[in-house]
Amino acid sequence: MVSSITDRNITTDLAIRTVKKALEAQTSVSKNLILHSDQGSQFTSKEFTEFCESAGITQSMSKAGYPYDNAPMERYFNTLKNEWIYLHDYLAEDDLYASVEEFAYVWYNHVRPHSYNGYKTPFEAGTGISNY
Repeated sequence: MVSSITDRNITTDLAIRTVKKALEAQTSVSKNLILHSDQGSQFTSKEFTEFCESAGITQSMSKAGYPYDNAPMERYFNTLKNEWIYLHDYLAEDDLYASVEEFAYVWYNHVRPHSYNGYKTPFEAGTGISNY
């Protein structure tokens, strides 16, 4: 499942809202989910761990100081910054948020080819349907 919410601060509330958004978008997914994250305070807080338990989500975390466990997401955010954020100017915070949504849900998954997928978009690789 993929979901994103952009906000000014990384908080427990933001983490919970994001996971809830993902769960609401994928109603057919079972309750036996694994959520992989780093050891940030938003993911280790009592409120977040209790939320995960109540939703039937098992938490899996990277080892402290070992970012390679989360390499796919680190790569995603590197791409977001270098191929999107740094190339645009944003006059308002809402413009930035809308741009991040466009990147995540349109450009990255349906437009941008990925070498890992044989230069197909993730959508094309997952469905076999071409966007063109």
